[in-house]
Amino acid sequence: MAETIRISDLAAPRYTELQQSIRDYGETLSVTLDAQEILAEASDALGLEDWGAQDFRERLELLCSEWSSDSGLNALGRSSLRAKLLLYARNRLLIQDLLKRHPEIHDVEIKAPIIVAGLPRSGTTHLLNLMAADRRLRALPLWESYEPVPVPGEEILPDGTDPRYQRCADAWAMTSQTLPYLAAMHPMDPDHIHEELELMGPDYASYNFEWLCQCPRWRDHYYSSDQTPHYEYMKTVLKILTWQDGDNGGNTRWVLKCPQHLEQLPVLHKVFPDATIAITHRDPVSVIQSAATMVAYGQRMSRDDIDPAAIIDYWSDRIHHLLAACARDRAELPAEQSIDVPFHEFMADDLAMVRRIYEIAKLPMTAEAERDLKSFIENHPRGKHGRVVYDLAEDFGVDPAALRERFNFYYAAFPAAPES
Repeated sequence: MAETIRISDLAAPRYTELQQSIRDYGETLSVTLDAQEILAEASDALGLEDWGAQDFRERLELLCSEWSSDSGLNALGRSSLRAKLLLYARNRLLIQDLLKRHPEIHDVEIKAPIIVAGLPRSGTTHLLNLMAADRRLRALPLWESYEPVPVPGEEILPDGTDPRYQRCADAWAMTSQTLPYLAAMHPMDPDHIHEELELMGPDYASYNFEWLCQCPRWRDHYYSSDQTPHYEYMKTVLKILTWQDGDNGGNTRWVLKCPQHLEQLPVLHKVFPDATIAITHRDPVSVIQSAATMVAYGQRMSRDDIDPAAIIDYWSDRIHHLLAACARDRAELPAEQSIDVPFHEFMADDLAMVRRIYEIAKLPMTAEAERDLKSFIENHPRGKHGRVVYDLAEDFGVDPAALRERFNFYYAAFPAAPES
């Protein structure tokens, strides 16, 4: 029986002694979000100066500008955001340096990937991690998504651990103490299979920045920009990872996923024309209450005042945009390369749904693969880290039935069942 978790202090957090001590430490920090300082720090640390194409600077400056003007962020929040921007700068330098030294990486092919698209909190994570258990497929663990290219000269730790893995494990250990309920909503341990949009980070692209901090200016810039170059950048990093595995011929078959793909289906198909695309569908209201709760819970360390109404408004609009784009573009995907995955059907028999996806992808379900998948299912029951109980009306002042009416167009177009 999964532990029931009710987070009843979203708007006015009750801090543990550890949380309060970290927040007190944050008040001693002076953090500046300056694009040139971030780039200079990354360059000095690595001794590298080639950034490749320069268009990323405009996007980095936009993020720094918007987050600097966000009066609700505390210094701890700004420090966390700056660390992320700095990590992406370092990664960009390392990626560019590796490509210069090994231009043959560009010739690696990413062949027939299986890509999951669907709303956040709609089963995409479970579906990805389940298929990633099939050892014939290559997936992207969190630690590798954060640092896809090793730092030249950095040695493996005495116990055989990659230092990139250790950094990710240390970060998760701290997060697990400061935000202990996060694992029940979205675990982020080093081995967790992550979204490939993280690989767009060094290009300062993707909607991922909205999850780090609500940023409407960034969102509007993203909406107005062709995302094809950023998907191509991400594909190049996948080529690097394939090449680093020793597969120069690109015989690796990737399994990937990202909710952002819902509003970028034509771009996704253009960049990965031979991909099999599985699109999950779930009641948007269930998705919104889960996403908004996770965002509000995460803000207790980065903001001094939490505004549940602003959070629910922002993410209701974001989910609507994702679904409206999906409804507009879904028919553009070739029927022989795509499949819809209703959440209720997937949860009822996840293995059967994977069989259907494999059939579309022309990937045989071998006895060994089935054993791998069944083992994963047995070891990762739903609610393994606890089951969060949500309450839209009490926590966000929103009537679920009224919110659901906004998505009637989606229920009419796709096999998504309203949930209580």
